[in-house]
Amino acid sequence: MKILVTGGAGYIGSFMVKALLDKGDSVVVFDNLKRGDRKAVDSNALFIEGDILNKEDLVALFSNNDFDAVMHFAGLISVEESSKNPQLYFENNVNGSKYLFDAAYSIGKVKNFIFSSTAAVYGNPMQIPIPEDHATNPTSPYGETKLMTEQNLKNMREKDNSVNFSILRYFNACGAALDGSLGENHDPETHIIPLAIKAAGSNSEFKLYGIDYDTSDGTCVRDYIHVIDLVESHVLALNKILSEGGESCYNVGTGEGFTNRQVIEMVKRVSGVDFPVLEVERREGDSTELVADVRKIKNELGFAPKYSELQTIVESAWKWHSK
Repeated sequence: MKILVTGGAGYIGSFMVKALLDKGDSVVVFDNLKRGDRKAVDSNALFIEGDILNKEDLVALFSNNDFDAVMHFAGLISVEESSKNPQLYFENNVNGSKYLFDAAYSIGKVKNFIFSSTAAVYGNPMQIPIPEDHATNPTSPYGETKLMTEQNLKNMREKDNSVNFSILRYFNACGAALDGSLGENHDPETHIIPLAIKAAGSNSEFKLYGIDYDTSDGTCVRDYIHVIDLVESHVLALNKILSEGGESCYNVGTGEGFTNRQVIEMVKRVSGVDFPVLEVERREGDSTELVADVRKIKNELGFAPKYSELQTIVESAWKWHSK
């Protein structure tokens, strides 16, 4: 198959590209490189520099290529940044995604879509673990933009039921290639594991945001999924819509939560560095606890994470950042 991966120079997108190539697909990467890294794109993929906000770029992309499916990763991802600059997030994540879907459908005649969404759509959940049919009440503009884009896909299918899509709501994507060859390198970086690893690497101060949450140790609880397992869920979801059609939505996590303090302790253990931790105020928009109910993705797709034990995640990330 020929698959378009938007944001394929980013963290998760670059792993997706590798997974697709490894299974024999032809891959085109479309990325504006504002947050991605050209060096992260596998040389066996065709790279096209372009922006989902530029309609001319999209016209050229879909006029010159025939795709079996679009996997859409080209989104801004920081809860904190979205709270400070919501307009940037609504423009890129909502408008850009709509431009992409419209061009793919009208020009490229693409009917199959995989969308990179987030557990942030749930906000502060009333039920843990969180099922897919839980009420959506995002606490950040980031979560709002992802939820609006989910709805745009549903609107497309309402107008044409030959449009197929799968929405994958990530919990905390993390980790790196087991050999340290590929990993997470965001700018700005807001994720706890790489930030803690950088603190360990330089034996510098790590900022712990919020110690007054209603959890076992006062810090946020998150469900961590290794990026290799995460991209495998996309392969399974794509296979399902290509063979059966329809629409679906899945949580992608492990069903197990760890507090921020537990994550910090694991980074200290793996690195062997007891770096200092500075306790500061909560970040705006952070939910107290996000843990996935993963029964649906296991039952319907046979999804079974292989690399998502916290120690394996941190060890792989440490190997990548150490390089």
